Amino acid sequence: MATITELKCAVRETLERRGVLGQLKARIRAEVFGALDDQREQRPPLSHENLLINELIREYLEFNKYRHTASVLIAESGQPQVPLDRQFLASELRVAEDMSSKSVPLLYGLVSHFLNSGDDGSKVFLKGTCTSNTGHRTDS
Repeated sequence: MATITELKCAVRETLERRGVLGQLKARIRAEVFGALDDQREQRPPLSHENLLINELIREYLEFNKYRHTASVLIAESGQPQVPLDRQFLASELRVAEDMSSKSVPLLYGLVSHFLNSGDDGSKVFLKGTCTSNTGHRTDS
């Protein structure tokens, strides 16, 4: 008869071999975040900027197969379960895409643009509205 320790090891190895151990851990983390959020005060509404930023991050995470991290992001941030349409996201960010850019996350294209656009050494000046920790827009 197997000991409890041997049984635990066998179950762990089986779950790892099937590739589900990480998924289970991520799901547990997401549920824990959800339970903790239920006990705290209500989260403020997700601002438009945070919605777009979270979606850029989600697309990046899923592209790189960081699905467990993405599930925690969705649970913790209040991001909708269904991803935003990529064309909508590109339109909101005023980004035009060609066929090759559609094969990678928008975040890659944005970073590439900024890395390659300042050949004269000039800096990009960021201005406009920002989002405070409460999720409400504030003017800079």
